[in-house]
Amino acid sequence: MNITAIVFLGVGLAMDAFAVSVTSGMVIKKLMLRNILKIGLFFGFFQALMPLLGWLIGSYTKNLIVSFDHWIAFAILSLIGIKMIYESTKPGEEKKQNDPLQNKVLLMLAIATSIDALAAGLSLALLEVSIILAIIIVGLITFVLSSFGVVIGKRFGGIFNKKAGLIGGIFLILIGIKTLLEHTNIISVL
Repeated sequence: MNITAIVFLGVGLAMDAFAVSVTSGMVIKKLMLRNILKIGLFFGFFQALMPLLGWLIGSYTKNLIVSFDHWIAFAILSLIGIKMIYESTKPGEEKKQNDPLQNKVLLMLAIATSIDALAAGLSLALLEVSIILAIIIVGLITFVLSSFGVVIGKRFGGIFNKKAGLIGGIFLILIGIKTLLEHTNIISVL
């Protein structure tokens, strides 16, 4: 696998993190450099860590993880999305639970969007790939795209104002469904 292929792999793996970052940008109250960097670092770190973990685990457990990674990502993203939708429709005070800058929420989002990277790491273990180069490239691409996504989301999210939590929740559920459909035979049944 050459560097160009690793870059394309990095971009592909970063797409879910980018989409969630756009959603996060829609929800955060104030666009500050530290918020942009925090989200970018969380997503970039986990997108780099997961292939490394997958590579370390190796081919022994590849079939186990590949068979249900999409279900884990679907469940986590859908639960967070449902919670965001529910909280965005509740009347009353400002809801702090929707804040993607909370470490707990950001951690769950970063893990959920990097499950595919774990499976990719398993396949990298079978190829002659410099894992250090691969995780640096994947992590940097994800960091840049996620940081950019926060800015896009903040600029675009102002249009929707109070419904950003609702829209963000719907996007997370759709990303979860997309992940599930990409990895199952549900589409061929339809």
